[in-house]
Amino acid sequence: MGREIGSTEYTRSQRTRYRRELRRNLDLFETFLDTAEFVDEGTVGVELEMNLADRDSMAPALIADTLLEDLDDEQYVHEIGRFNLEANLPVTHPEGTGLRELETALGAAVDRADAAAQARGARVVPVGHLPTISEDLFADEAWRAPGARYEALESSVMEARGEEITLRIEGEGRGVDTTFDSIAPESACTSMQLHLQVPPEQFAAAWNAAQAIAGPQVALAANSPFLLGRRLWHETRIPTFVQALDTRPPEYAAQGVRPRVWFGERWITSMFDLFEENVRLFPALIPESREMAEEPLLTEGHSPRLHELMLHNGTVWRWNRPIYDPGTDVPHLRLENRLLPAGPTAADMAANAAFFYGIVRSLVHERRPLWSRMSFEQADESFQQCARWGLEARVRWPKVGRVRVADLLQEHLIPQAMQGLRELGADAQGIARYQEILTERARTGRNGARWQIDTVTSLELRGGTREQALAEMTRLYRAAVDSGEPVHAWQVPARQRG
Repeated sequence: MGREIGSTEYTRSQRTRYRRELRRNLDLFETFLDTAEFVDEGTVGVELEMNLADRDSMAPALIADTLLEDLDDEQYVHEIGRFNLEANLPVTHPEGTGLRELETALGAAVDRADAAAQARGARVVPVGHLPTISEDLFADEAWRAPGARYEALESSVMEARGEEITLRIEGEGRGVDTTFDSIAPESACTSMQLHLQVPPEQFAAAWNAAQAIAGPQVALAANSPFLLGRRLWHETRIPTFVQALDTRPPEYAAQGVRPRVWFGERWITSMFDLFEENVRLFPALIPESREMAEEPLLTEGHSPRLHELMLHNGTVWRWNRPIYDPGTDVPHLRLENRLLPAGPTAADMAANAAFFYGIVRSLVHERRPLWSRMSFEQADESFQQCARWGLEARVRWPKVGRVRVADLLQEHLIPQAMQGLRELGADAQGIARYQEILTERARTGRNGARWQIDTVTSLELRGGTREQALAEMTRLYRAAVDSGEPVHAWQVPARQRG
């Protein structure tokens, strides 16, 4: 769904032809996967989504169109919300100083966009949910960025569902229980997506490892506790994204039809398993054929484009998504890790990336794989519990039993991830830096979500309303991002004015 499309409406015959071509793409990909030569450099990459907030009120600022014109840089692109911005960072390698260079690039991407935003009376806020979002934002279509792909996506989701989108998330009080006549809540979800290039023979192990570790990974990085004025899950992005793009009416959900934002249901033996599931289980949302896109299936001397299969893959939002890229010469395969929120600081985000790349490397090369000792249902349960409770969650873990996830991270997983970074050839200075950040975050229990919750509580105890507390907390959050200090070192304001 990152590419522009040519239409927002499709006929029945177009949908029928698309289904036929999708199966043809799948058969071609199966053969190609078994016989082709793929790039194997182990490169890593990052996509960072950010929020735009008014400098004074900290309410969402619908200025992405103008800001992109000001920036005039292909690194920055639209996201679905007009108060969103995405930065695509250069591909790098984890060995040597690669991760510290990634940290520098993350900081530079945020700072440059923020400088442009300040010239327009706004600020860039790297956070999972902008805390000041209210239902009023989604009252009309002004929230949505321009582009046929976004209009087509919304139209297709709403048509498939046949009724309003229900957002129902447990939390303080009665939580959130409201409906929207659009997919607008999806725009509230801003993430940091990590890419890892993987050879075909290692993809299944890498995907299984990423799925197994998803719970502790999201607990460590949780940064989205507030939505629509309510304190909900520590990583509320997870249920919000699932529900905002849910094409199923309740009856289909009751029948076991899978949601399009999906954790999955089994360990895999090949990348092909995931693409086959996508085609077998999910009808097309955007049935734009390669002819409509003016893109050939095969070009002499090049890898197949597989337009229909890749477009379809972009409308099944797995938390760990398979990516096939035909490239310009030799194709490559990537694992796209999609479950992390944006922010808080460049140091925190680089540390989150270091944890993921290191732990996947270590788990892939274990003699007895973690996923052979853990059921898939157990991994899914861990993911849900950690999204809800963050570092306070308790999970069941092989050889450890039931354990507080912060202790599991501090005593086992962070050291294992750092060993994985050593095996990748990362420099000792970078490893020491990110180990300290991650360990202190787990030890103190202070990730972005915990800091936000504690700060809002403190501000409310001073006598402020929830709306005032969220706006002030967002100002303090942005100031702390400016400091560059990792979130575990951020101060929470005193509960009484001194």
